[in-house]
Amino acid sequence: MPTAFSCQYPPGLQADVGRRLQKEANWLLRECGVADHHLAVRLVDDAEMSRLNGLYRHQAKPTNVLAFPLVDWADSAAGNADATATLAGLPLRELGDIVISTDTARREAAELGENPGRRLSRLLTHGLLHLLGYDHERSREDEEEMLGREEALLGRLNQYRRTMMTTLAVNVDHIATIRQARGGREPDPVAAAAICELAGAAGIVVHLREDRRHIQDRDVHLLRQTIKSRLNLEMGANREIIAIALDLQPDIVTLVPEKREELTTEGGLDVAGQKKKIGKVVEKMGKAGIPVSIFADPEEGQLRAARDIGATFVELHTGHYSDAGNEEGQLHELRLIAEAARMAGELGLRVYAGHGLNYRNTAAVAALEGIEELSIGHAIIAHAAFVGLDQAVREMLAIVRHGSLSL
Repeated sequence: MPTAFSCQYPPGLQADVGRRLQKEANWLLRECGVADHHLAVRLVDDAEMSRLNGLYRHQAKPTNVLAFPLVDWADSAAGNADATATLAGLPLRELGDIVISTDTARREAAELGENPGRRLSRLLTHGLLHLLGYDHERSREDEEEMLGREEALLGRLNQYRRTMMTTLAVNVDHIATIRQARGGREPDPVAAAAICELAGAAGIVVHLREDRRHIQDRDVHLLRQTIKSRLNLEMGANREIIAIALDLQPDIVTLVPEKREELTTEGGLDVAGQKKKIGKVVEKMGKAGIPVSIFADPEEGQLRAARDIGATFVELHTGHYSDAGNEEGQLHELRLIAEAARMAGELGLRVYAGHGLNYRNTAAVAALEGIEELSIGHAIIAHAAFVGLDQAVREMLAIVRHGSLSL
C-alpha cells in the first residue's frame, strides 16, 4: 500500500480508525492521479501538534492539520503526477507527510455537529491537497480552487464509501449439522436462511458435500426456490455434485477441496497443481452461465492459476489468520491476505474471503481494500445459540460494516 500510517495518540486508535483512513488515503491518491506516490499520515494529540507548530511555524499552538511536502510542485501545475523529489540523483515518488491532531479534530466535529470520522476524512483530504500544491492562503482564487477541489473529492469519497461496503454472506451448514445429529427435520437450514436474509445477509452459503454430512439435496433445491439474495454453492470437483450444480443453477459456485476425514475445509484448493481438472469444471459452469469462485490460499501462484482457468472470483482462505496464536502471527497473515487481495484485483479477479472468522477478528479483514464479501458460518451459528440467529447476524453485519467503512 502506498500510504504509511502511524498513530501516536491515543494508543487504541490505530486499529479502529487507522485502517479506514489508510483505505481512504489510498483511494484519494488514485483519484488525484498519484497512486504511484507514497504518503505518510500521522495522528497525534494537541501537545505534539503544538510542538510541531512551534518547531516549524514558530507558533506553539495546536492546529487541526499540517502538511509537509517532499515533492516540490512550485514549477508544475497542482496535481501534476510527474513531479518527483530526488535523493542522490534518484527519483523518489514521495509526496510527504500529513499530521492530524485528533484532539482538535474532535473539538471541531463537536462544534460543527459533524461525525468525527468524517472530520478526519476532511482533514486528510485538505492535507493531501496541500501536498499536491494547492494553497488557500495564496489568494482568493486559490482558496476557491482548493475548496472546490476538496468538496468534489469528499463527495466522491462519500460515494465510494456507499458502493464499496463489504457485504456478509452467511453459511448455514451448521444448522443442518444440528439437524443431522438427531436425524430429524429441525432445525431447518432453509428457515435459517430466511432469518439471515431478513437480518441483512447479502447471500447464503451452503456446502453440498459428497458424503451429505450436513446439507442435503432437498435443502439446496428449496434454498434455490426461496432465498431472495444470492445462493453460493460450495462444492468439490465431484462428478455427481457438478451435475447437481448445473441443474440447480446457483448464483455462484465456489470450488473447495474436500476430504471425507476432515471436520471442515482445511485449506485452499490447489488450483495450480490441478489446472486441467479444475479448468474443465470452470468451463462447464461458464457454459451454463454460472460464475465460479476458487477457495484459495493467499498465494500468488494459486491466484494466477485461478485467473488462467477463467474463474471470476477467488475466496481468500483466512484460516491461518484466524488460527494464529499471537498478535505478531496474526498481523503477518493479515498482510498476506491484504497483498493477495491487491494482487487478485490486478489480475482481474473479484475477491471474497472467509474461514474461521469470528466476532473478534473479522473487523480487520473487513477493513482490507478490495474484498467485496466475507463468508462466515460457524461463529454466527455458535453465537446464535445464546442470542438468537437474527441478533447474531445483525451483530456480525455491524462489525463488517464498521470495519469496512467508518467509525
